[in-house]
Amino acid sequence: MEEKTKQQKQTEDEEDKMVQAEFESLIQAYLTTKHRKKVEIITKAFNFAKQAHKGVRRLSGEPYIMHPLAVAKIVCIEIGLGSTSICSALLHDVVEDTDYTVEDIENMFGAKIAQIVDGLTKISGGIFGNKTAAQAENFKKLLITMSDDIRVILIKIADRLHNMRTLGAQAPNKRYKIAGETLYIYAPLAHRLGLNKIKNELEDLSFKYEHPEDYHYIESKLAETQAERDTLFDSFTEPIRKQLDARKLKYEIKQRVKTPFSVWTKMQAKGVPFEEVFDILAVRIIFDPQAPDTEINECFDIYVNLCKIYKAHPERFRDWVSHPKANGYQALHVTLMSKQGQWIEVQIRSRRMDEIAEKGLAAHWKYKDGEKTETTAEIELDKWLNTIKEILDDPQPSAMDFLDSIKLNLFASEIFVFTPKGELRTMPAGSTALDFAFTIHTFVGSHAIGAKVNHKLVSIDYKLKSGDQIEILTSKAAHPTRLWLNYAYTAKAKTKIQAILRRDEREAARHGEAMLDEFLKKNNLQKDSALLDKLVKLHEVSTPESLYTAIGLGNFQLGPLDITTLTEKPDRRWKRLFSFGRNHKAESDTAATPEPIDPKKTLSLTDEKLRSQYTLADCCRPISGDDVLGYIDEQNHITIHKVQCPDCQRLKASQGNRILSARWDTSELALFPAEIHVKGIDTQGLLLRVTEIISNHYHANIISLQVNCKGGIFEGNFQMFVHNRHEVKRILSSLKKVKDIKEVS
Repeated sequence: MEEKTKQQKQTEDEEDKMVQAEFESLIQAYLTTKHRKKVEIITKAFNFAKQAHKGVRRLSGEPYIMHPLAVAKIVCIEIGLGSTSICSALLHDVVEDTDYTVEDIENMFGAKIAQIVDGLTKISGGIFGNKTAAQAENFKKLLITMSDDIRVILIKIADRLHNMRTLGAQAPNKRYKIAGETLYIYAPLAHRLGLNKIKNELEDLSFKYEHPEDYHYIESKLAETQAERDTLFDSFTEPIRKQLDARKLKYEIKQRVKTPFSVWTKMQAKGVPFEEVFDILAVRIIFDPQAPDTEINECFDIYVNLCKIYKAHPERFRDWVSHPKANGYQALHVTLMSKQGQWIEVQIRSRRMDEIAEKGLAAHWKYKDGEKTETTAEIELDKWLNTIKEILDDPQPSAMDFLDSIKLNLFASEIFVFTPKGELRTMPAGSTALDFAFTIHTFVGSHAIGAKVNHKLVSIDYKLKSGDQIEILTSKAAHPTRLWLNYAYTAKAKTKIQAILRRDEREAARHGEAMLDEFLKKNNLQKDSALLDKLVKLHEVSTPESLYTAIGLGNFQLGPLDITTLTEKPDRRWKRLFSFGRNHKAESDTAATPEPIDPKKTLSLTDEKLRSQYTLADCCRPISGDDVLGYIDEQNHITIHKVQCPDCQRLKASQGNRILSARWDTSELALFPAEIHVKGIDTQGLLLRVTEIISNHYHANIISLQVNCKGGIFEGNFQMFVHNRHEVKRILSSLKKVKDIKEVS
């Protein structure tokens, strides 16, 4: 017993040393920053958090205090925030996990730190809780706290990044929930706030846990091809270095290699193998300007010098220097043709632009140097936060609609358009004239009838292009309809249209209920729930409120059929038969009731269970060998989705507690539908060669085919039954070897 106590004491001492070393590492990192050195309050916050979490451990087995310390280091080193944020990060779990309150934090550390900790506590446990009903509310809390103090969301992103780095300790179904939520919301939020490096890592970690095989395959392929890329990089940059050296510029040139997640995304979108992703390498030139007010001119000067060495792609020039992105990103992007016959993108940035591109908002504050003037990024951020506040004023009834409306504006690339007076406006790519109308004013948007784009008349659903000059035409007679939701792209416009439509429907419902009451009174009928149920069923609507709205909008007229339905007596004999049939069915169902599901266990997808208990999703049509997971609905029915299926992405983010991990356990006899697309040069006998490979060589049963030959190009879609994903890969590989076939997916 004494020996055991000694051993425990030794372990505790070692852990204390490890915790102290981690804290000292945080302080050292903080002392190298340009922030005012408030070491005392950080030390006080660390000692308080260490005492509060004493004796508690994480799933990995390490002392809990290591998590707040890791989050504080991310906040300090990777985001570049100061002492207030570091203290808040150290204390972020204290109120949630211990008996201390926000008031205790305020008394010890002041109102600002308490406010941030309170904001973080409100959005703890992920955006979505266990209950679907609480989802929209939790997401609203996230947005409200974000608009109160942007540091809340920056610390929350740091917290999520550390959780993703240590996700391996979680159960498989929890991994899917956390990774899905990260990819759906946290990575786009990091992108919108300019945290490019963190956004890339969040995407890669989500990809690693959702598609481990694909992740390791791409990682190994990137490592294999590194030497080849190094050679291309050296030969491509050699003449550039000579040119820049001759101009006596202080600069560095870096390789930017696509992340495994973006390589995989491109492979999926284009249906191509790793070898056919050609833009893995990009070149980044980072220079120190001679003076702050010359950096834009120097960017263009470098661009002109590059164009003397290599030919530039005329359609791939991007000027984010004169017109920064909404998240503050600035750089010149130019795509040049290398001597090896390959297009290579070059990004030209000053040192300041590079830091802002990697660290986002925090870097903006660093470069303000006490000036009162706001940067473009801060003005754009304020506009974005105001848009979010407007959306919060008119929230969607559905949690997922609400989430989607915000997410729309997180990842969208941007275009620049002009007002009739020549003012520049930034809009998400994909915006229409109607979206532009709502950015001017809700009244203008709701009364828009058309627009003049570059002095030509267009409809309100016209998709805007960069450089367009727009004038909105209005009429008092114009009013939003449901069709307008198809014309709008931005969250702001959709939210405003939905709010107007809901208001119209409430008025129509009041009017409809009055019309129904008058109709019943006229026909001596008493209004009750049974009567309303009959009318709801007759007119095929879902609720009495929908019935009132339909009557008020004039979708149908109350008449003789309604009277007949309300006055006829039900057939009792039929009711008895129906109840007997129902009971009989219930008894037979009881015998076949599947065993209860343990969410912590991995589903085994056998032939029998796929026939009787589980359904393969129509949206993504998974086949044996695909990375898959299960979704259990309210009726305890399980649907199997591909992990990367868009519908499944939303389910992981919104209803992560209904996600189950799954693995294939099917026999060699099981068959799944698959579709292969082939494109090539139209030569005699090509179709025969393709069908021979599929049917004779691999014995796959072709169930339908569509072939189109136009302008010497052959295109074919082949639907077939296959045993697994590996069989599809083998068929694709064989088809690629056919002489005249150029693309297979």
